[in-house]
Amino acid sequence: MSSITAVVLAGFVGYGAAWYFGMVEGNFSALLFLAAVVTGIYWVAERLYFLPQRRKAVAALDANAASRQAELAKMGINQVDDNTQEARSRLIMQPWWLDWTAGLFPVIIIVFLLRSFLFEPFKIPSGSMIPTLLVNDLILVNKFHYGVRLPVINLKVLDNHSPERGDVMVFRYPPKPSLDYIKRVVGIPGDEVAYLNKKLTINGKPLPKTALPDFFDADSMRYAKQFEEINGERKYRLLNDDDRPSFIAGADNFPYRDNCRYSTEGVVCKVPEGQYFMMGDNRDNSLDSRYWGFVPEQNIVGKAFFVWMNFGNLKRIGSFD
Repeated sequence: MSSITAVVLAGFVGYGAAWYFGMVEGNFSALLFLAAVVTGIYWVAERLYFLPQRRKAVAALDANAASRQAELAKMGINQVDDNTQEARSRLIMQPWWLDWTAGLFPVIIIVFLLRSFLFEPFKIPSGSMIPTLLVNDLILVNKFHYGVRLPVINLKVLDNHSPERGDVMVFRYPPKPSLDYIKRVVGIPGDEVAYLNKKLTINGKPLPKTALPDFFDADSMRYAKQFEEINGERKYRLLNDDDRPSFIAGADNFPYRDNCRYSTEGVVCKVPEGQYFMMGDNRDNSLDSRYWGFVPEQNIVGKAFFVWMNFGNLKRIGSFD
């Protein structure tokens, strides 16, 4: 079993290394599920077979020691040193291959359940959600707010809240579902979303947009025009870059593209049923629904709501919802 376990563990390490260096396309949810299954099998085997076998060996050792003491007692030798303690410890001790499998199962299954059904951590990789979220913000995502979904396959089995305009949502990137994206919900099913000349209109009503002091981006060492926008019950900040044109260049041929009309001023889209229109708060530096289309309901991962750490700026910690 030790050699088989070594091969299994080497497979996990090799897959993780290949994923880290970009040699394969990884899926952490699937990897964590597989780890839970494998370590769970070892855990059950330990409880039902390997631990009882070790206990039998200890019992046999104790029986032999008792028999030896009885024989010595018959010979008049009553004081005998008990030198079986070390052997007893070695027999009952869990071997390394069980320690690294069955021993890790409780931790892995707890992480798997928490991550799958309650909260999942994410790291912000880009500046598309500035100023709400900064690069390297470590955030928490509520996995049950939009309903309970089965891990790995992301199938909803229990409804909860529906996404609302203004929510910051994590979802599976429609052109490549193995990637997780984060944007703000701008339009919900049935809405007509117009983003023309950098002004957002929902169902014919322009969203209130108030100018704020310019935002300084420490990464790019540039100032950007900052505004406050209100969408539904959400109030949030956004950035606009006067040097970027309103025209949406390079839009993909995505599903329901016929629902969108592109012009030199921007884009107007009618959001289909079961779909959502997403945009980044860094409006002129965000690859979002304007370019690759709508987010299907089945791609939803959860609602982002809290920055739990930014190692470069501890003041970032807190709720942004």
